[in-house]
Amino acid sequence: MTTAQGDIECDYVVNCTGMWARQFGQAHGVNIPLQAAEHYYLITDTIAGIDSTLPVFEDPSAHAYYREEGGGLMIGLFEPVCAPWNVDSIPQDFSFGEIPPDWDRMGPYLERAMQRVPISLEAGIRKFFCGPESFTPDLQPFIGEAPGIRNYFVAAGMNSVGILTGGGVGRVVASWIINGKPDVDVTGFNINRALPHQRNPQYRAERTVETLGLVYQTHYPGRTVTTARGVKRSPIHHLLKERGAYFRDVSGWEGADWYASPGEIPETGELTWGRPHWFESWANEHRAIREGVGLMDMSFMSKFLVQGEQAGALLDYVSANAVDGADGVITYTQWLNDSGNIQADLTVTKLGANKFFVVASDTAHGQVLQWLTRHGKDFAATVTDVTSGYAQFNIHGPLSRDLLQAATTADMSNSAFPFRTAREIDLGFARALCVRITYVGELGYELYVPTEQAVHAYERLCEVGQQVGLVHCGLKALASLRMEKAYRDFGHDIDNTDSVLEVGLGFAVAWDKASDFIGRDAALKQKNSGPLHRRLVQVKLLDPLPLLYHGEILLRSGEVVGYVRAASYGHTLGGAVGLAMVDATEPITADYLTAGTWEVEVAGLKVPATTSLRPMYDPTNEKITGK
Repeated sequence: MTTAQGDIECDYVVNCTGMWARQFGQAHGVNIPLQAAEHYYLITDTIAGIDSTLPVFEDPSAHAYYREEGGGLMIGLFEPVCAPWNVDSIPQDFSFGEIPPDWDRMGPYLERAMQRVPISLEAGIRKFFCGPESFTPDLQPFIGEAPGIRNYFVAAGMNSVGILTGGGVGRVVASWIINGKPDVDVTGFNINRALPHQRNPQYRAERTVETLGLVYQTHYPGRTVTTARGVKRSPIHHLLKERGAYFRDVSGWEGADWYASPGEIPETGELTWGRPHWFESWANEHRAIREGVGLMDMSFMSKFLVQGEQAGALLDYVSANAVDGADGVITYTQWLNDSGNIQADLTVTKLGANKFFVVASDTAHGQVLQWLTRHGKDFAATVTDVTSGYAQFNIHGPLSRDLLQAATTADMSNSAFPFRTAREIDLGFARALCVRITYVGELGYELYVPTEQAVHAYERLCEVGQQVGLVHCGLKALASLRMEKAYRDFGHDIDNTDSVLEVGLGFAVAWDKASDFIGRDAALKQKNSGPLHRRLVQVKLLDPLPLLYHGEILLRSGEVVGYVRAASYGHTLGGAVGLAMVDATEPITADYLTAGTWEVEVAGLKVPATTSLRPMYDPTNEKITGK
């Protein structure tokens, strides 16, 4: 480490420099897009009866928190519209300093907060303080090993809860350094999720206006950020907008979440924990794919070309499954660490000799690139991020083959184009890589079209789609369809603390492949150790009315055994459905599930449920592989 006062030799560097972390990281080529904002609190004069035993309490509706301070009351604010501070740079000599307060802007918020505790209105004001706190674009901290620099760790962006979380963050980083990997789920706050455009001054300024206030906003399931939007759009974004798409932020992309009915404006309306007004539109999109054919724009998915003499060897080394097989075959696989825990969940398509196409979720983009770069240094292979080079259209449903056959001259029959194969096809004047795979549990195809040909290919699909009733479908339908089929999603229902066996993905491991792979010994050890006491199970509520989101408690015969990690509504199954991690003192088998009485706690009520280790929808995969 080179400083103005000399060099420091060290094995590890931890950038925990608070609101200076962005500038400090920038000096080393590390992107840490946090931004300081004005944060206000008021301290009253001494109030009788208030002492250090007073608990901290909050009133989110007043955007305020309250605690004892020097015998008086501290009233702090997280106002819904804040003021960023020093967007260009933070002065190096600024330490525990104050910012001149904006009384005019903050007066109404303070008045409301003080009215919540009327005694504060009668006390004098000892101090009105304004100082900077740093915030991140998604209100999650930046923690972990920086992409591109080994042994450079980040622990910054605490979003004004550093005192509350600092001890835990320190423990996580220390464990990560000592053991070479984290021992908790880090998928939501890993520094490798930071996006290049988020470092832009205008982006940071506009997003921070919103993020400080989100601290005390209700985190409704339909909420999405509203500032600094529109920077990353699919080539057909404008066409989807014309069709009534409601867009939400998807790792910086504009993702079509659901579609309004003709003549309606795509607005969320009042946010709710209940059924939103667009529930039936979502249900119709879901049913369209189950019964007919639907189109989803998935252009935000992470896409990489891995090429070179040892490209296959590299991918076989990081993949638990065998991916370097015949040309034109797509393989579903996980990447593991040396403890056998999952680091990525993706597909690898072999396009030809020494050429592979890797596709992962949008949220895994940085993780996949970091993992490939780290382990690829000893292989003669190159990794190219081609996410922006290809639009991705998913065509799913029983009539998907009929639609594509009408759109192309290629033979789309089951014998000519079987499940888990890929080839180039024509779509009008365009060329597309067509992969027969599904993430919804129906016959389906993924089309990867060069960006400059995307609009033409889309228009061709819509033109022939009129013959079979093509329906545009959004991400809400994707979530409900994949949840009925119990398909996993890394970073939501599976994470870096899980093994492939615990989450039911042992079928995607080539246990006997000739070449070694990372995590093989640990995975084999668990496989040979007998029945599992920790497993991911599918859960469905028996009552069709309640909804599930995530975090709900799961009970077996009255005892808490786990919680729901992710959920949606199963429009085909007829009830809310989710994936839950169960921990038990006995082996978790099918008999264990059937022997118990299952319930999920929803809003304080215990709702009867059923559980399964197999997908509740089409467990034999007939719809996927059918003729």
